[in-house]
Parts: sequence; structure tokens; C-alpha cells
Amino acid sequence: MRARVKWVEGMMFAGESGSGHAVIMDGAPEAGGRNLGIRPMEMLLIGLGGCTAFDVVLILKRGRESVTDCVVEIEAERAESDPKVFTRIHLAYTITGRSLSSAKVERAIKLSKEKYCSASVMLGAVAEMTHSWTIEDEADAGAAA
Repeated sequence: MRARVKWVEGMMFAGESGSGHAVIMDGAPEAGGRNLGIRPMEMLLIGLGGCTAFDVVLILKRGRESVTDCVVEIEAERAESDPKVFTRIHLAYTITGRSLSSAKVERAIKLSKEKYCSASVMLGAVAEMTHSWTIEDEADAGAAA
């Protein structure tokens, strides 16, 4: 796996993945940025969310669960002093589908956290990581609309 980051101007950087996808990162104005892109540490959290969501959906689909949506909301706290590492991370999953098994959802999240999501395992080594989840039945969601 490869990636490249190039300084653009001020505190803006362009990141390019080995697969050819790009993203702009920028700092806050008080750090010399223009707030035109995502912060690098935010990107780390988004990567964590993407990694675990990918796992959870894949595990549920392989378990023949009728999953139709997965949202992971992440809240994190950082250390006060440099290096300002994450000290606490909470991931709140909302899994939507038809008659989803609560036990299978819990198992999928646990497997992602402990075995499959590299980002979870790495960040969990330095930060207290907690998880919660809500299951929404698509039939109930459709009836409310």
C-alpha cells in the first residue's frame, strides 16, 4: 500500500492514495490554513469509521443478514499536550435492515473491533475505545416516513 502527500500552499496538502484517489487536507485559520479541507486527524477518524463499517456490512451480508444501511458516528477526545493523540474514541453504529439479528450485529462489531479492522486495533492500543449500536428495522423506518 502506498500514499503520497504534497504541500499545495499555506497549510493545505493534497493526498493521493496508491489506488489513484485524492483528498485535500487543510488547517484551521489559526494554524495558517484556510479551512478548505479536512483536518488530518479527522481523516484518521473517518478512516477508522470506514474500516469498521466495511467489516460490519461484509460480516452481516456473509451471515445472510438483510442489512440495508450502516452509519458510524465517531466522537473522540485528544490529549491536551503534544503529541495530541486520541485518548478516547466512541463509535456509535446505526445498522438498518430487515429483521436483523441483534446477536449477529453485536458479533460483527466485536469481530471488526478485535480482529478485522486494522485501524481499530491500532487506535485501540493508545485510546480507550467504546462502542454502542442501534438496530433500525427497515419496515419500521418505512412506516414512519
